[in-house]
Amino acid sequence: MNVNILQAEMTHADQEGYRGRVTFEVEGHKQPYELTLQSDERVDDWNYSLHFAGESGSEQEIEAVDLALEEDGELFDRLVEAALRAGKA
Repeated sequence: MNVNILQAEMTHADQEGYRGRVTFEVEGHKQPYELTLQSDERVDDWNYSLHFAGESGSEQEIEAVDLALEEDGELFDRLVEAALRAGKA
C-alpha cells in the first residue's frame, strides 16, 4: 500500500503518555486518513484509531487501510515513526 504522509505530530506528558496523530493519503483512495495514536510510557505498545481526515469516504477503502495497519507492521511502524520524529522536532 503506497502511503504519503501529509502531517504528523506527537506529544508526551508524564501522566498521559504519548499522544500522536498522523494524516496521510493512500494511492488510489479519494479521501485522506487520520491515525490517532496513544501509548503509555512504552513506545512499542500503541492503541490507535483510524478515521477519515476530512469528508467521509468509502467504507471499503477505510476497511482496507485498517486491515493493512493490522497486518503490515512496517506500514504501521512508518506512521508511528513519523509522529515520533515530529514530536522531537
